[in-house]
Amino acid sequence: MTTNKTNYTVPFIIITTLFFLWGFITVLVDSLVPRLREVFELSYFQAGLVQFAFFLAYFVFSIPAGLLLSKVGYKKGIVIGLSTMALGCLLFYPASSERIFSVFLLAYFTLAAGITILQVAANPYVAVLGSEQGAGSRLNLAQAFNSLGTAIAPIAGAAFLLSDKILNSQEIDMLTTVDRENYYISEAAAVQTPFLFFAGLIAALAVAFIFIKLPQLQETAKGGYSALLKKTSVWMGAAGIFVYVGAEVAIGSYLVNYFINLNLDQTIVENETMSGIASFFLNADLSAIDSKAIVGAFLFFYWTGAMVGRFIGSALMRFIPSHKVLISFTALAIAMIFISISTDGFVAMWSILAVGLFNSIMFPTIFTLTLNGLGELKPQASGVLCMAIVGGAIVPISFGALADSLGFALAFLLPMACYAYIMFFAFYKGRKIVVG
Repeated sequence: MTTNKTNYTVPFIIITTLFFLWGFITVLVDSLVPRLREVFELSYFQAGLVQFAFFLAYFVFSIPAGLLLSKVGYKKGIVIGLSTMALGCLLFYPASSERIFSVFLLAYFTLAAGITILQVAANPYVAVLGSEQGAGSRLNLAQAFNSLGTAIAPIAGAAFLLSDKILNSQEIDMLTTVDRENYYISEAAAVQTPFLFFAGLIAALAVAFIFIKLPQLQETAKGGYSALLKKTSVWMGAAGIFVYVGAEVAIGSYLVNYFINLNLDQTIVENETMSGIASFFLNADLSAIDSKAIVGAFLFFYWTGAMVGRFIGSALMRFIPSHKVLISFTALAIAMIFISISTDGFVAMWSILAVGLFNSIMFPTIFTLTLNGLGELKPQASGVLCMAIVGGAIVPISFGALADSLGFALAFLLPMACYAYIMFFAFYKGRKIVVG
């Protein structure tokens, strides 16, 4: 047992760097959205197409990625994923030079396709780097570094992608020909420089992975997806991923609107401690800041909670079965939402922000619980699970529609139902483990 852990330490560290990388780049590209909206003078719907392109890539490429892995193995799958990501980063160069929004969408779609292949390969690879009992702990730890990347990326995005002033079409028309050309060049460079850097870095990683020695854990799949159709737990797990990603994105996407609805912007300004926190994050006088920015500063705690919770969850799963940890975290998430919609003020705010902490372990734990016992079918199952991430595009729309028609209090019943299903899934897998 000790030998296995020693042998798998270096491969685990190497793979974990990939989790950090795709988390960082995913959120860095998110930082590009407001810039594209100003550059191309897009509506919110048009700007939303960027996120749609991302989730569409998961839906389109997850199953083919699972098939690819079953043929070429985890290591070659990682190399292909990294190479596709590098190509996506390179496409930002012509997109920014020619200022063509459709090419930006293609670049983002290609980048997301590479991340999809990488996720389909890396998640099950971490799961099989040791015992099945420790899979949940390992994947939570790897996902914690993914969250670290997502926490750092907004700072880089603000510095490299959002720091300069964007001119609208009327202001551009007023420039001289020379000034207009210089403006376009500087605009392109602001996007090209960071993405050319990442294209080179990712390409170098792809080359390095060709020569890195990783344990040969790939087995020959028998039956493929036809065999998976007979596995009820796989589809239950996919549904769990669908509702988890949907609930997490729905809550995160509408927190600012929810807080404004609760009039928390004024409550924060009037409280010395809370206004101090907001001022620290915004580095500005709150009297001159838009109300959405004031409450938006506290979203840091929602997303950072996911990183902290994954470190905690990874430690807990060394002593407590992963399905029991998942049951506890989903119950606490439901309780936090119930407290929030039943109260107001800072109790409502901090309880809903605490949901981020309890969200933390859900994705990796659902993933590993679903893969447990699948043997050679893990690559295909990983493809099915990653395809279910499309829930992040569907559940938030439903949440928004409910909020429009019924209000936030009733709309939050939707994510509560999502977490209730995940709790049911955890009970189901726990019973299977005991019986098995």
